[in-house]
Amino acid sequence: MSTGAARGTRERLVVVGGDAAGMSAASQARRLKGPDELEIVAFERGHFSSFSACGIPYWVGGDVTERDALIARTPEEHRARDIDLRMRTEVTEIDVAGGRVRARDVDSGAQSWTSYDKLVIGTGARPIRPELPGIDAPGVHGVQTLDDGQALLDTLARTRGRRAVVVGAGYIGVEMAEALINRGYEVTVVNRGREPMSTLDPDMGRMVHEAMEGLGITMVDDAEVTEVLTGDDGRVRAVATRDAEFPADVVVLGIGVRPETRLVEAAGLPIGAHGGLLTDLAMRVRGHGNIWAGGDCVEVLDLVSGQERHIPLGTHANKHGQVVGTNVGGGYATFPGVVGTAVSKVCDLEIARTGLREKDARRAGLRFVTATIESTSRAGYYPDASPMTVKMLAERRTGRLLGVQIVGREGAGKRVDIAAVALTAGMTVEQMTALDLGYAPPFSPVWDPVLVAARKAAREVERQR
Repeated sequence: MSTGAARGTRERLVVVGGDAAGMSAASQARRLKGPDELEIVAFERGHFSSFSACGIPYWVGGDVTERDALIARTPEEHRARDIDLRMRTEVTEIDVAGGRVRARDVDSGAQSWTSYDKLVIGTGARPIRPELPGIDAPGVHGVQTLDDGQALLDTLARTRGRRAVVVGAGYIGVEMAEALINRGYEVTVVNRGREPMSTLDPDMGRMVHEAMEGLGITMVDDAEVTEVLTGDDGRVRAVATRDAEFPADVVVLGIGVRPETRLVEAAGLPIGAHGGLLTDLAMRVRGHGNIWAGGDCVEVLDLVSGQERHIPLGTHANKHGQVVGTNVGGGYATFPGVVGTAVSKVCDLEIARTGLREKDARRAGLRFVTATIESTSRAGYYPDASPMTVKMLAERRTGRLLGVQIVGREGAGKRVDIAAVALTAGMTVEQMTALDLGYAPPFSPVWDPVLVAARKAAREVERQR
């Protein structure tokens, strides 16, 4: 007999994780089924629910003045919708065969089991924290949750020195470097790669490097941290590489994240090559009819390469949650996959990419051509027209669009959405040249920069046929 049958006709949905994917799923399921049909219990180990992790660098940097502005829905708001959200409660075990989870109150240590008819896993991702001497010293911070952001701000308020080292130069590393510059710190970024923003090809990343140095950030590329050095008080005092030491009063880790799947791996659920949970198109965990998952803890299909990838973004997490909640609530929805679109900035330099980089295309066994052009955000004669560089990859034989990277000033970043739509539709670069895009001198040259790149890529495809 199912646990639902034991309680009458009402089923119980248990949600593990109280942020984007988990609570979007819970909210959507509640829209479709009332409390008399579906009981919803959600567990969140932190202090906050439904918050924007992407906004943390802008809160730390002072662009967002209030922490609570990053909270989309409070625990009280969820509870008002008949979702039993239990904060500061960590799920420590999933008993798949028994249809139950064990949860521990973080503050008291008390533990209890909760049965489920349907389970949603939204455990997110955890910052990569390399096993280095001194990595756990006071003053060393990862930034993934609002609790992490608050801890960093508390350190900044207590620290008398004004030297910061950011380890890593991905999205979080770059954004946190700018945030610390805005707070008046001397910032050094130690990056293992050739250039910052490894989500770009190195020739495009070089422009980001130059912009960061223009802000006064010291860039140290091709360097790997070997140790975090501490002072007599036990606090961080420097970051060491094989060749140098960089003084630090605070260290921020921006190395990236891994799927938080230790709990589900212990439960025997399927894990992919990138460490994320594997699901089907309905976001149901493969091989398990009553378990769903979404957000930063899952791998998703890359529509361009046809391979599974781990892409931790809030946009995907919220979409996953909507799909999961619809299916849990008795409807039907699917999440077909992603093309890998992302956008960021360093001061007024906008950085965007979608689709494959050169090394991604090679890894997928694709032969390709590239085209790079320089253009402007507006008609060249219109005031404040700013430069931008667009790089495009196309499949050599077919001309299918494979990827686009854009670096430029105001008006550059969101142009990547044109390419994202074209990638999703499977368009060729030749087909892109005929796209009917909006034009007026204040908004674009008569040939939009993305279309200029498409024309050049189309010519290169034709030349190499």
